[in-house]
Amino acid sequence: NKIVAKAVGSTGAQDLQGMVREHVKPGARLYTDEVKAYQGMPEFEHEAVNHRTREYVREQAHTNGLESFWSMLKRVPYGIYHKMSSKHWGKYVAEFVHCHNILGQGTMEKMSNLVV
Repeated sequence: NKIVAKAVGSTGAQDLQGMVREHVKPGARLYTDEVKAYQGMPEFEHEAVNHRTREYVREQAHTNGLESFWSMLKRVPYGIYHKMSSKHWGKYVAEFVHCHNILGQGTMEKMSNLVV
C-alpha cells in the first residue's frame, strides 16, 4: 500500500518502464491500463484493463487505487497551494507521496519516524 511517484519528463515507454523496473521486483504482478508504453516487460506478470472499452476491473486487475491517488494529487493546487511552480513539481509530488504513505500511522509513530 505504498505509493512511489515522481515527476517524469515524458510518459513514453523508456521513462515509464524505467520507473517500473526501478521500483518493482521482477516476477511481481503488474496491473496497468492499456497504455502501450507498459507493454514489453517480460520480467513481470502484466495484466492491463482496457478503459477505452469501459473495462475497469477484471478479477484482480484494476487501477482504482492509483486513479484515486492521482485524483487527490490533481486537487492539491486548489486545496493546499495556490501557486505551484513547474520547476518544483517533483518536490510537490514527493511531499504528497510521503503524506499518503503515512496516512495509517498514529501520531506517536509519525513523531518517532521524524527523529530516527
